[in-house]
Amino acid sequence: MTRSVPPRWLRWTLAGVLAAVACLTYGITTARADLSLGPHEATYAITAEDRLVADLGPLGTVVADSPLPLTLGVRITVHEIPADLSAVDAASFDALAGDLDGYLQFFDTPQQTVRTVAWALAWDAVRGTGVAVLVLVAAAFGVRALLGAVRRRELARTLAGRTWEITGGVAVVVLVAATATASAGPEERAALPASAVFEGTALEGARITGRLASVIDTYSGQLVETYQANEVFYAGARERLMEAWDARVAEQEAAEAGPSPSGSPDAPEYVTFLLVSDLHCNTGMTPLIRDLADSLAPDVMLNAGDTTINGTSVESVCVDSFASAVPDGVPFVVADGNHDSRLTTATELANRQIVLDGEVVEVEGVRILGDRDPLETRIGGGTVMAREETPEQAGERLRDVACEAAGEPGLGGYTGEDRVDLLMVHQPAVGDAALESGCVPFQVSGHMHTRIGPDAVGYGVRYVNASTGGATKGNTSVGPLRDSSEMTVLRFDPERRQFVDWQLVEVTTEGEAFVGERQAIPPAAPVPDEVPDDTPGDLPGAGSAPSSSPSGN
Repeated sequence: MTRSVPPRWLRWTLAGVLAAVACLTYGITTARADLSLGPHEATYAITAEDRLVADLGPLGTVVADSPLPLTLGVRITVHEIPADLSAVDAASFDALAGDLDGYLQFFDTPQQTVRTVAWALAWDAVRGTGVAVLVLVAAAFGVRALLGAVRRRELARTLAGRTWEITGGVAVVVLVAATATASAGPEERAALPASAVFEGTALEGARITGRLASVIDTYSGQLVETYQANEVFYAGARERLMEAWDARVAEQEAAEAGPSPSGSPDAPEYVTFLLVSDLHCNTGMTPLIRDLADSLAPDVMLNAGDTTINGTSVESVCVDSFASAVPDGVPFVVADGNHDSRLTTATELANRQIVLDGEVVEVEGVRILGDRDPLETRIGGGTVMAREETPEQAGERLRDVACEAAGEPGLGGYTGEDRVDLLMVHQPAVGDAALESGCVPFQVSGHMHTRIGPDAVGYGVRYVNASTGGATKGNTSVGPLRDSSEMTVLRFDPERRQFVDWQLVEVTTEGEAFVGERQAIPPAAPVPDEVPDDTPGDLPGAGSAPSSSPSGN
C-alpha cells in the first residue's frame, strides 16, 4: 500500500504551526516580572496551576483564583521576609507589616496592580517567544548547513511520508504535558477553604495557609475596617465632588449665556490645564482625579511633583494608578519632586508622560520649562542633593534657559516667539531667579503642602498648589484625608500668551467638596527695557516668595 504524502505547502504549514506553538509555550511558561506586592518587592511568574499563589516564605501562602485565561496561573515570590522567622506574634507582625495605612495605599486600587502585572508578564512572554523563535531559526539554519544538500533531500523524503505520525505524536506530547501541569482538581481546592475575613473586599475568596492564617484571623478586623472606611470615605467624596463641579459648571454656563455688551467679540479659545501636586501615593484620590478630568476635559494635565513617598520601585503602582486618571490623548506633564526618584521617572516615561528635564517643551501651543527637584528626601534618611547642584544653582540654570529663549526685553516684557509661558518646578524657591529676571511670566509649584498665591514675584506670578493627596506639612496621607486635597484649573490665552484665571477644586477631611469661582490671575510688575541686576529683596514682589522648606515635604 502506497503511503500518501501531503503536499509541500501543508507540510511547511504544519511545521510552522508546531514551531510557533512551541515558541509561544516557552515564552508564556518562562515569563517573569520583578515588580511589587504591596510595600514589598516581588517576582511574578506564570504557571499552569490555574491559581494565584503568593509565597510569603515562613509566613505561609495566600491562594486566590487566577486572573489569567485558560489554565494559566501566577506565582508571586515576596522578598524581604526573613527566612529564619520562627514565630509570628503581634510584635513580629508589626515589624513585618508596619502601619496598616502603609499597606492600604497599595491595596485600595488592586485592579491597577493587576493591570501592571499583566502587562509586564505579557511583555516578558512576547520577549521570551521572540528569543525562542530566533534560537529555533538559528538552529534550523545550523542543522541545514551541517547536513548538506544530499542528506537534506534524503531526510525530506523519509519525513514526508510520516507527516501525520509526527504531527500526531507532537500533539499527544503537548496534551500530556498540559494535563500533567494542569490546575488542582476541585477536591484539592475544597480542602483549602476561603478565608471569611475577606468577604466584601478585593481579596474575597482568598485562601490562607501557614502561620499567616492565624495572624489574619487575629488582625483582620482592624485591616478590613480600615479598608472599608477608606472605601466609604472616597466613594462619598467622589459623589460630592461631582455634585459640586456640576453645580459650578451650570452657574458658569448660565453666566456666559447671558447678554453681552454690544459689539463684544466671541469668547476666546483658552487652553485649559488641570494641576495636581504632592500626591504622595494616596491612590484613594485616583478616582476623584479621573472623574474631574473626564468632566473638565482639560487640554493638558500638570503634576508639580512628589507623586511617591520614597521613590522606591514598589511605588510604581502609585504612578500607574495616577496615570490611569488621565483621559486618553491628554498630555500629562510632570516635574518630579524631592520624594520622587529616577525609578519614578522611568515609570512615568513608561506611562508616556512628559517629564521635564531642563529643556523647553511645547504642549498644546504652550511653552513649558521645568526640571526634577535638585534635592532627594527619603523617609528615615533625610534630604541630600540629587546631583552636584544646589537649588539656587538649579534655579539660575533654568533662568538662563528661559532668558535665552526669551530674546531681548522690550517695553512691556519679552516678546520673543520662543519665550517660556510656564515654569513648573517642585520647590517654589527654585523659580526665584527666573521670575526675578523677567524671563518667565508664570510659575506653578507644590512642595509646601499649602496653597500660596497666585502672587506677583519679581517680574512674574507664582502659584503654589497644596497637596492633592491631602498630605499635611511634613507628613503624607494614606487612607481618609488628613488635610484638604486641592486641585487647580488654570486657563491660558494663546493669543495674549498669558495665564488668565485659576479655579480651586477642594475635597475636605470630612469628605465634602467645593469648587470655587474663576479668579483672575494678578498682573506682574512690568518688565523694563533693561532688568536691573539687583538683589532679590530689591525687586518688586520678591518679599512674597515662599522659602524652600528644610523639612523635605
